[in-house]
Amino acid sequence: MKKPNDNPADPFKKALAEATKVIADDPELQVSYSVDPPGASNDSVRLPQVSRRMTKQEVLLARGTADAYALKIKHHNEATHNRYAPPGQMARDIYEAMETARCEAVGARSMPGTATNIDAKIEAEAERKGYGQITESSEAPLAAAAGYLIRHLATGRPLPVSANNVMELWRQHIEDQTGARLEDLQDKLSDQSAFAKFARGMIEDLGYGDQLGDDPDEMSDEDQDDAASEEQEEDPESTGSEEDDAEQDPDATPEQSQDEQMDAAEAQVSMDEMDDMELSDEAEMPEGDMPMEPPPPMPHSEADPDYKAFTTDHDEEIKAEDLAEPQELERLRAYLDQQLEPLKGAVGRLANKLQRRLQAQQNRAWEFDLEEGMLDAGRLARVVANPTTPLSFKIEKDTEFRDTVVTLLLDNSGSMRGRPISIAAICADVLARTLERCDVKVEILGFTTRAWKGGLSREDWLNAGRPQSPGRLNDLRHIIYKAADAPWRRSRDNLGLMMKEGLLKENIDGEALEWAHRRVAYRPEARKILMVISDGAPVDDSTLSVNPANYLEKHLRDVIAMVEKRKQVELIAIGIGHDVTRYYQRAVTITDVEQLAGAMTEQLASLFDSDPRARARMMGIRRAS
Repeated sequence: MKKPNDNPADPFKKALAEATKVIADDPELQVSYSVDPPGASNDSVRLPQVSRRMTKQEVLLARGTADAYALKIKHHNEATHNRYAPPGQMARDIYEAMETARCEAVGARSMPGTATNIDAKIEAEAERKGYGQITESSEAPLAAAAGYLIRHLATGRPLPVSANNVMELWRQHIEDQTGARLEDLQDKLSDQSAFAKFARGMIEDLGYGDQLGDDPDEMSDEDQDDAASEEQEEDPESTGSEEDDAEQDPDATPEQSQDEQMDAAEAQVSMDEMDDMELSDEAEMPEGDMPMEPPPPMPHSEADPDYKAFTTDHDEEIKAEDLAEPQELERLRAYLDQQLEPLKGAVGRLANKLQRRLQAQQNRAWEFDLEEGMLDAGRLARVVANPTTPLSFKIEKDTEFRDTVVTLLLDNSGSMRGRPISIAAICADVLARTLERCDVKVEILGFTTRAWKGGLSREDWLNAGRPQSPGRLNDLRHIIYKAADAPWRRSRDNLGLMMKEGLLKENIDGEALEWAHRRVAYRPEARKILMVISDGAPVDDSTLSVNPANYLEKHLRDVIAMVEKRKQVELIAIGIGHDVTRYYQRAVTITDVEQLAGAMTEQLASLFDSDPRARARMMGIRRAS
């Protein structure tokens, strides 16, 4: 019988660990789960943690990571790999990425289910690194693109969206440089040595031949004997490709071949069974001989399992440049600049103040009056005055300023029309420029709906017979004005879109906040800050007319509670003429929209203040009761 404190994720983690051992063909393999970054060695694998909630994202990432590492252990020989590995950094990165792709492609031939699992891992990593927002090849890593291309050509499978973006930015260049070499790819996959030579050839074609070092195949006979001996010691049961050994070894017994087939079949069945499970936030594994009941569907919101949307088919997440032509964006930006010409001086002075405070935090400090270190010339005068005074030394202390990203989430509802949205746009623009000069990345997002009073979602609801309690009943529009990795100069005109007539409609704050939090939480920076700027509570007439009156407000409170409890992201809010302190723990309310620039800069500057009491005073924090 299940105990109340049992972790419902434990049966899944145990099953995944066993499947990983079977795929890796190593019953002694140690499999663990940790919040630390995943990793693998010859005798252990560390997988991403799976919480009690067992969200679909957690499970897919764990399975994909497990399959990737297991296939690398099974099809990769470290001695062979090291023999052909180039010493140069770029060449080594390309070589490593191509070998990883080879192992995954070879594994997918015998166990096709692993390819789907690994897709989830690749997409999660690509999203975390921001590959989906890259627009130029100069910003995309060549090594990652080469690895993605090898995997795509070897398996014939389309890549996940973000990974495909990086591959396509480099694909033409790689294919032009390597010529017909890629046509021999399929013949090299099963033989690691042949593939290593193939990879070295590609690296030379791409212009990094000077980083390859000496050709290991041109070593003396004595050196080759030493390398072969090291390779045999590294893996005495493998002297090349495992698949070639199975085909060519005359001493292999039928029993061994059958056992290997049974192991592979068992692993595939195990993974296929997990593929068939509909995973939800509260999914649990079946107990004993009890029949498995269909699990409930995935909740629409991580913060509130009861919150739902009638349909998400008409929602959109879109870049600002896709909502208007470049000429229109330039015109709208010029109009925005004209509207705010009188305010630019005041906003600029506030931005300079913020920049000075941030740079002061980044400056290094000194520790004085030490017995060793760098001689403190400023204190030599007292040595001259009193020769018995000992010399004084100083040491430079490292800065505590952490790598940071800031996300600005702007309310694009109709109530912001006019001066509020204009000032919000120009403040976001100046803030992005200022923080970029301080090496702080900035993402600017906006949220509204595609239509008034429901749009296509409401039409679908009416056609379905008006079912009771349909949940959110409007089409979301989440806008990316500036991605975190995009330089300000390329996104400047995008902010003019806020001046576009007809853009600002209704606001569903909870889902927008959850979307923005999800985006910034996957960023690699050590510190993540999310600032929300809004002028009121969530309002959508279509949704509120057929749901409880507090439906959207309750969801917003639940999302805020989730974000503040997880503490991955520092959440602050500014309310324009609206008391947001009853929602957010860190918040400030301004009564005049022209105070927005000062509030934004002071809020951000206070987050970087090293004194918690000063930080609290400057932020004017009032905790929600």
